[in-house]
Amino acid sequence: MQYFVVMIDYGRRGREAIVDPEMTRREVVARVASGEYANISFIHEIAASSVEDVTDDILAEAALPEIGLTEADLQANTFDHARDLLKHEPV
Repeated sequence: MQYFVVMIDYGRRGREAIVDPEMTRREVVARVASGEYANISFIHEIAASSVEDVTDDILAEAALPEIGLTEADLQANTFDHARDLLKHEPV
């Protein structure tokens, strides 16, 4: 049997351990990425009789990649800016 324990820290209000034997690694990553799980103290993966701290791995997987602007985006931004300037010209 394998499951994850996600420990959420609420500060002075205490901590909460979220344990759902049906939740997969992919679901944990999705919940971290969506912001459903915030202020995470740790994430442990329990498999058989071993415990592994996978906090850094899960947080790295949940991080959104940086997507740079493409040439088309830059051209569209230029056209939008020019159109916005026309709106503010005296008539």
